[in-house]
Amino acid sequence: MASPTQTEAFDKAAGDSRKLKAKPTDSELLQLYAFYKQGMQKPPIEEAENPGTFDLKGKAKKRAWQKLVDEGVTKETAITQYIALVEKLKTAYGFDAEKEPETIGAS
Repeated sequence: MASPTQTEAFDKAAGDSRKLKAKPTDSELLQLYAFYKQGMQKPPIEEAENPGTFDLKGKAKKRAWQKLVDEGVTKETAITQYIALVEKLKTAYGFDAEKEPETIGAS
């Protein structure tokens, strides 16, 4: 069996990140978000909507992403780092392949 492509590995890591047994720290979540957004670039940061005045969480996420852009992290590097971070978090927090992923943005 051939090894998965980087894109397939990225997609798998994105799914796996939602099946961790425990919630990562806020700092780790911001890293995940920034690497994911830089890896996807849909939309690129220049076209991404700015968070509202009182959206502190949205502002923190955008700052984390902007920091990667300012550091010159490429899409390919972000994908590689995202996959590595998810693997690290799976070891640190446990991973349940059978877990039903939580709906993003659920109340």
